[in-house]
Amino acid sequence: MKLGVVMEAFADRPLAEALAWLEANVPEVSELEVIAGGYGPTGHCDRARLLADERARADWTGEIESRGFTVGALNAWGNPLHPDSEVAMKQDRDLRETIRLAAALGVDRVVAMPGCPGSGPGAQRAPHFAGGAWLPDFENVTDWQWEEVILPYWSDLSEFARREHPDLRICLELHPGTCAHNVETFDRLSQVAPNIAANIDPSHFFWQQMDAFAIIDRLAGRIGHAHAKDVTFNAEQLGLNGLLDRRWPSPPEEMPWNFATVGDGHDAAWWAEFVRRLEVVAGVRSISIEHEDPFVPAETGIPAAARLLSGVDGAASAPNRSSVGRGASQKA
Repeated sequence: MKLGVVMEAFADRPLAEALAWLEANVPEVSELEVIAGGYGPTGHCDRARLLADERARADWTGEIESRGFTVGALNAWGNPLHPDSEVAMKQDRDLRETIRLAAALGVDRVVAMPGCPGSGPGAQRAPHFAGGAWLPDFENVTDWQWEEVILPYWSDLSEFARREHPDLRICLELHPGTCAHNVETFDRLSQVAPNIAANIDPSHFFWQQMDAFAIIDRLAGRIGHAHAKDVTFNAEQLGLNGLLDRRWPSPPEEMPWNFATVGDGHDAAWWAEFVRRLEVVAGVRSISIEHEDPFVPAETGIPAAARLLSGVDGAASAPNRSSVGRGASQKA
């Protein structure tokens, strides 16, 4: 098991500066998950240039590897099912080009979102997530979404990925607000092709009061990647406004729950079992720390998460990078 980091946390830093900081401050990390498209910031990955220029790809990977890191996954989180055709086309293009770039780089994981369509063939403005909706207006919305948009799109996309990169697994985040956010919906989506896998982020399950261990056991061989992120709850706000507070994620001080640094919501014993199950039950080979804690800066939260994950029983140890492009760095 290798330990990685989602580079979105360092979107405000140039790649070289972010790599130098990670090398000096988080020696446990050996892999990077780089944002290449979708709604995320792509400042660390000029996808068009890297696709077009073999020398540019060699220089980019060389810069990363000289610091002792490898690219474990590309990420293109977005909504290719968006009812606005211009938005959908852009998101679809980003995802397909990210898959092509992964093939060119020899990266066999692309992390993406399942997406969410509109409410019907006339919807053009916004996606429509009907989770838990009971009013008559919501009846049959999800049937139309699945039959007319979700399954046709992902069937076509998975076939495209097989042609472009036969070894690739498209790892979908199971996230509320998207069409696949739990076991039942992922079961339905993953039936379209074996290259559709799950990206397991336990924070999304904490939020929904789901059992991450049971989900790993159930999905097992259909898990391709994982994120490490925690959740903390505000008991007073939870009692008043519940888990479906429409204002999330702001203001964080008033939210019933918030994403948190690994270890702040669940202890080391929980994370040790999480890592063990991912490795033993699901065969997952790496976990990327994803920092989205509104109260803790990435420069504090990521090293803390890395120390906890590398220290728990069964967690992966990053390979010794002392002889790969680094000197005797001091921790800041």
